Amino acid sequence: MAARKKPSAFRQTLRRAALPALVVTVMAFFGGYAVLGPNGLLALGDYKRQLVKREQDYAALDRKRAVLRNRVALLDPDHANPDMVDEMVRKELNVTHPDEVIVPLDRK
Repeated sequence: MAARKKPSAFRQTLRRAALPALVVTVMAFFGGYAVLGPNGLLALGDYKRQLVKREQDYAALDRKRAVLRNRVALLDPDHANPDMVDEMVRKELNVTHPDEVIVPLDRK
């Protein structure tokens, strides 16, 4: 039986330090990802800005929906608003009285 060589002190130190070094590397990776990643702390400010923008867009759409809901209610077949019906007929058929003045409104 051959005698085994005893590993050097450097190799022993390397073997003992390998696992802690690997753990520190993995922890550093996940820590960096938690700060710099797409869902990290630095992205939080961007998410907040996007949320404010989306809430403003939602409020504008909600106001527009309320206007449209009102127009639909005015055109209800059971009790239509005569002014609304008159406005729509004139707009669609391009009909005016000779003594009327038309002021175009740019509605979006």
